Amino acid sequence: MKKATRVAIQGIKASFHEEAAFKFFGKDIQTVECNSFKQTCEKLEQGEADFVVMAIENSIAGSLLPNYTLLREFNFAITGEVYLPIQLHLMALPGVKLKDVKYVTSHPIALRQCIDFIDEFPHLQVVESVDTAACAKKIRDEQLTDTVAIANTLAAELYGLTILERRIESNKKNFTRFLILKKDKSEDDREINKASVCFQVSNHVGALSQVLNIFANYEVNLTKIQSMPVLGKRNEYYFYVDIEWNNMEKYDTAVRKALKYTVNFNIMGEYAKNDKV
Repeated sequence: MKKATRVAIQGIKASFHEEAAFKFFGKDIQTVECNSFKQTCEKLEQGEADFVVMAIENSIAGSLLPNYTLLREFNFAITGEVYLPIQLHLMALPGVKLKDVKYVTSHPIALRQCIDFIDEFPHLQVVESVDTAACAKKIRDEQLTDTVAIANTLAAELYGLTILERRIESNKKNFTRFLILKKDKSEDDREINKASVCFQVSNHVGALSQVLNIFANYEVNLTKIQSMPVLGKRNEYYFYVDIEWNNMEKYDTAVRKALKYTVNFNIMGEYAKNDKV
């Protein structure tokens, strides 16, 4: 019998991270639940997981900056990406009516994304939690009849809750991008047309633009750039850049030329782009 792929996620079963894992790998996987993003990386490093699914940016909340630091520190290979639409629902134990509820609980970001809906019910007291799915689980485990949770359909199904209101998020076009991480940088047999790289440049006028122009000159498209300060060094930054291309030879040439103008250039992963939401 084939051993199931072990995928480390931040949060518990039915969280958005597990939903993203299902979207990338299919449902025939073993989910490794973790309390933090750092713990997911430790599980992969220790051989207790085969992959990590890690959120890296949200279309409303922006980049998850601490995760960029984890990517650099653990130096895992990015082997794929998933874009997941964030659809949030209000759920409670079967038979519970919204008018009888006192508390609404969810992850702080999910609560902010549903603030227009929450404002319509001033009697509800907001309770923040570490994970959307954990809120649904707590309602089930403790049989809380005075509390509703904001989470996804997966959580409602797994923990036996009734969805009282669907799609309560303020922005219906909200999505989160997740990265798929593995321990080694082995060759990928899929079509490679996207990469995530990290580098530093010297502190002089035009240093960064020199590098970016190289990619442009070879028709390599920059889809994202994120800067992070180098700890303890004034005016020094890491630049995390996502790039896409149609011609592999031009990409290889651009990278070789960029090496001359950068420091600590690191290709964190080369993979097949996946922008389907």
